[in-house]
Amino acid sequence: MADPARELESKVLRLPTKERARLAEKLLASLEGTAEPEAEALWLAEAERRLAELEAGSAAGITAEEVFRKSRESLR
Repeated sequence: MADPARELESKVLRLPTKERARLAEKLLASLEGTAEPEAEALWLAEAERRLAELEAGSAAGITAEEVFRKSRESLR
């Protein structure tokens, strides 16, 4: 018997980009709040470290426009 998850994955990957994005968003939202406490603590520490670097000037941020431009380019 075939793996139902693999069959579903195969079908989903054939959907148009916008539909895949919508589905991905819903799947990710369904996982919110399920992270392990240790993982949450690690992500918080990483976010605080990055903020400190930005505030100290040892790292530079990039604009949202640049992030979106790069994302669009990578999807082409």
